[in-house]
Amino acid sequence: MPKKFIEKFMPKPETLRNHKHLQMFGKLLHKENLWALNRRSAPAAFAVGLFVAWLPIPFQMVFAAALAIVFNCNLPIAVALVWITNPVTMPFMFYAAYLLGAKILSHPPQEFAFEATWRWVEASVFTIGPPFMLGCLVLGSVFALIGYFLIKTLWRYSILLKWKSRKSLK
Repeated sequence: MPKKFIEKFMPKPETLRNHKHLQMFGKLLHKENLWALNRRSAPAAFAVGLFVAWLPIPFQMVFAAALAIVFNCNLPIAVALVWITNPVTMPFMFYAAYLLGAKILSHPPQEFAFEATWRWVEASVFTIGPPFMLGCLVLGSVFALIGYFLIKTLWRYSILLKWKSRKSLK
């Protein structure tokens, strides 16, 4: 794993500990593994971040931080990965989640036009809501598993390459 490369982009633990939205976690942010970049914390952080990225909830970063604390994994990676869901990618991701959920529930996909109103949200909760939420949970779980095993495999592969290069120097 390109540990040095990732560490360049990670914020300092003090910066995140003092962040106004993370103050609610208090002393929980002092756990060593939340800031460590190792073979256990990195894959778990990818799983947490990718799972939360698929959840259609506000304050995804705070939720990802809470899960990183619960699972004792790298907090900056988990929080950063939720930004996969952004205003550009969100419509595509959530529409794919809706289609998958509708397919799993054997519902024919419904035509709908999004409106940014509370009335539209209330009306849509019972029509497109169940397939949408199911699709988000399934895709979040699938991407979390893929991310976990991909990072775990890449980490092991990079260690093998380092061992081989050390052996060749002898």
